[in-house]
Amino acid sequence: MGSAEEANKPTSPYDSSSPSQPLLFKPPSTEEPNQPDQPESDPTQYLQISYNYGPRPFKDLPFLILFVLVVLCTFGFGIFCVFHKNPNYSNLSSYKYDLNSTSCVKGSNFNGFYESRFDFYVLSSTGSGFLKSLIWTLVVTLILSVPICFLLLLLLKHYTKQIVYVSLPFFIVIPIFFNVYWFVACTVSSSCTDAFPLVYRILVFVFVFLIIGIIVWIFVANWHRIELTVMIIGVASDALSKNLGLFVVIPLLTLGLVAYYVPIVVFLVFGRLNGKIVPKESNGEYRCAWKQDSWVPAYYTLAILTMLWSLTVLVEAQVYVISGTIAEWYFTGEDSKPRRSIRSSLRNAFGPSSGTVCLSGLLICVVRFVRAVVDSARQEDIPGMVNFVLRCCVKALLSAVDFLNKFTINFAAITGEAYCTSARMTYELLKRNLLSAVFVETVSTRLLAGIVFILSSIYAIVVCAILKGASNIGFYSYVVAVLAWALLIIVLGSFVHVLDNVIETVYICYAVDRDRGEVYKPEVHEVYALLTSSRNHRSPTAPTAPLV
Repeated sequence: MGSAEEANKPTSPYDSSSPSQPLLFKPPSTEEPNQPDQPESDPTQYLQISYNYGPRPFKDLPFLILFVLVVLCTFGFGIFCVFHKNPNYSNLSSYKYDLNSTSCVKGSNFNGFYESRFDFYVLSSTGSGFLKSLIWTLVVTLILSVPICFLLLLLLKHYTKQIVYVSLPFFIVIPIFFNVYWFVACTVSSSCTDAFPLVYRILVFVFVFLIIGIIVWIFVANWHRIELTVMIIGVASDALSKNLGLFVVIPLLTLGLVAYYVPIVVFLVFGRLNGKIVPKESNGEYRCAWKQDSWVPAYYTLAILTMLWSLTVLVEAQVYVISGTIAEWYFTGEDSKPRRSIRSSLRNAFGPSSGTVCLSGLLICVVRFVRAVVDSARQEDIPGMVNFVLRCCVKALLSAVDFLNKFTINFAAITGEAYCTSARMTYELLKRNLLSAVFVETVSTRLLAGIVFILSSIYAIVVCAILKGASNIGFYSYVVAVLAWALLIIVLGSFVHVLDNVIETVYICYAVDRDRGEVYKPEVHEVYALLTSSRNHRSPTAPTAPLV
């Protein structure tokens, strides 16, 4: 059943793995004239989907061309900003308005330079201990985050059940600890007591305990799904442990995005220098002010939109690489090992499927932008029935786009199809096999996020205790501990993001396996079959519609 056996099989003209045939191609019918028609729900009428090992054609090229043009325009106008800058911007304070020439002329004023230099010196000398502790703590946290990620993956692979059940009490204990700690610390401190009266402290104290009660209720309501979630996380951790190269590729892609952002940020800085010094009237007096060129705001808009689109493209490219790597591992036989799967996924993501990745990134960017606009309009609380109806319509449209985008990039990484084709085929695949097209198992994401929060909180408490005993920065030790907690959460959150993508990819691979009537990974079928039965436990007989 592995790739070695598939290589020895004769290629059928109707096999979907053949690069000469499209995935939606249907074989000609061989039915006899007197035979009854096949029922519409017969799965044999659909072409069986499989992983595309062969060369893939370029898809969604117009969106790739559009993305390249936007990037070239951003860099082209950015280079123009650098060479067209006005060097007088830094000397704006030395320009004075001349009544005789009714224009701004250059004088001599160095007070601002010495004053700013003195302020910076005072600031740096005052906060030297804090800055030193902060830099060392963040560097050590960043270094330790790597073995922490690998240790967490190893524990989730071999001791998933123990890790989850040990972490569950901490979801309650740590919030209670912080709630009691701040209440007692504020009560002991006279300055906090004066600024925060007892009544308000009690209200916040009770409110936090109400939130903790809601967390307990969520655990109780979803307790029947905990065991299944444990097995899903274990399967995904095992799949990720077989492809450890992703822990090198994904951070390198992120660093590549940072390096790509550096010249754009430089262009934005130089964009401010494009303009001229002009006299400006204020309360009957004239002074010299900086006036930007009229095209600078337009370039700012273009550069910011390019950065946002590039960010979503990178996120989708990472999902594509993860999905392609995990899918190739999944469809490889137990007796063989995939070779250069990460390299192949990278080549496909930034080659034949780059247009698909750009289109998916553009849709996500538009959805996020429109959602931010809708949320800001809701905060302004604009009255009117028309405004309310428009917000509802926009939310419905955004939900439909999210539904469309779900699993689409995962499927495109497996088959190499275009975006729209992948979206349609994913929905048909899940519908044929009576699987959910909305989500796999949201409890796994919440549990992983909770575990990350617990580990980061414990680490922050240790950092704060060390700083309290080894340094004399006082209150700033809490600030450093919070920043270390935030950095570790970001790193471990990226690990959880990768693991979530692995869960979704394995889910699609399981659906393809089920559609073909094959079993490449029996341990995956044992777990995901339970997921299907848990969603269908109210309907023992075969349902007639997908559970969404």
